[in-house]
Amino acid sequence: MFADYRPILSLLRGTAFLLAASGLHGLLLPLRGQVEGFSTVSLGLMGTAWAGGFVAGCVFAPRLVRRAGHVRAFSTFAASGAIIALLTGLIIQEQVWIVLRAFTGFTMAGAFMIIESWLNERATNKNRGTVFGLYMMVTYASIMAGQMMVAAGDVGNDSLFMVAGILFCLSLIPTAVSSAAHPNPLRDVKLDIKGLYANSPVSSIACVLIGVANGAWGTLGAVYGARIGISTAHIALMMSLTVVAGAALQMPIGRISDRTDRRFVLAGGALLSTIFAVLLFLVAPRSSGFVIAMTACYGAFAYTLYSLAVAHANDHASPEDFVKISGGLLLLYGFGTMIGPIIAAGLMGWLRPEGLFLATALAHFGLAGYTLLRIRRRAPVPIGDREAFKTLPSERAVTPEALRLDPRSEASPENADAENEAPQPASS
Repeated sequence: MFADYRPILSLLRGTAFLLAASGLHGLLLPLRGQVEGFSTVSLGLMGTAWAGGFVAGCVFAPRLVRRAGHVRAFSTFAASGAIIALLTGLIIQEQVWIVLRAFTGFTMAGAFMIIESWLNERATNKNRGTVFGLYMMVTYASIMAGQMMVAAGDVGNDSLFMVAGILFCLSLIPTAVSSAAHPNPLRDVKLDIKGLYANSPVSSIACVLIGVANGAWGTLGAVYGARIGISTAHIALMMSLTVVAGAALQMPIGRISDRTDRRFVLAGGALLSTIFAVLLFLVAPRSSGFVIAMTACYGAFAYTLYSLAVAHANDHASPEDFVKISGGLLLLYGFGTMIGPIIAAGLMGWLRPEGLFLATALAHFGLAGYTLLRIRRRAPVPIGDREAFKTLPSERAVTPEALRLDPRSEASPENADAENEAPQPASS
């Protein structure tokens, strides 16, 4: 049995290095930018650039992979990540970082899609749940490990940029030496906004607004921590616990949503996120312990909302449309993450560091209000006609290819075809 998972474990090692590098580099840039005196708007634009590059990568990377092959393409993406990480340490300049951040988003999307398609090729309908669970564990653990590396170094020198470059290079090794057969070519990603909205207006609007809030926090949370004076180690812990708290609460909240109208749970989670964000804005705490506890409470609810929105959309869709619906919602989420950092940066510059939470509160309050409005206009899906809630990995490290790993994708015609196709022989 262990032998069946050996190729998957090799790929997961590469994933771990890649995600650790991404987590480290993503947290290091705003902290170093803060030290260098970069404007809040510039730091926000870095987040917008990364999100824009990531969405573009999801759309265009499959074409590059089909032309170059999986091994060459992944090597190119990982090496590009290393080069960009080193360049950001060499060239400390706002405009350059914004442009490089867009390239980082593109390369990460391409690299993630290749690994996820490889994992999907090795997964069968019998072990898909296990593979998906392993991928989720590696995702959260690696991002957190990468972020916590910031606490062990000095953001004021270039050593952490070098460490990020090394991690990107290390991600090449397990994939390059893997004996896993090449997966089928990556599929093009399509966005049918009209169809997504017709299927579930709540989920479509929710994914954009959740993207606004999560994009704002993911980009500028570290800047907020630095500006209120908490230590680098505490900032790293704060950013990690916010996402981990959301991951821990996904399943209990999801189980509650299985027993009632998911929209009530979605609206409730959005309102609780709003309350914690407003409290942080009004109280403006400066104690590290209190800030970490409050942001963890905020993240516990804010980072469950995306999975709830996807689950609600798929309650209204046929099982074979899971990949198409979920992939489209992921792109809508990506568009939201482009907007959020700009709004938050403006409020932080206009008001104070806690303006970040005002931006997230506005997005979550809008989500709660729209969801409650829609509850009166459309009856819920009967409980017996729904599939049980399942958690999703961190949205900042998932592409449409990862959705085919989800056990709910088993009914997808694309996965059924993949099961019947013989694996392609490995080649370089």
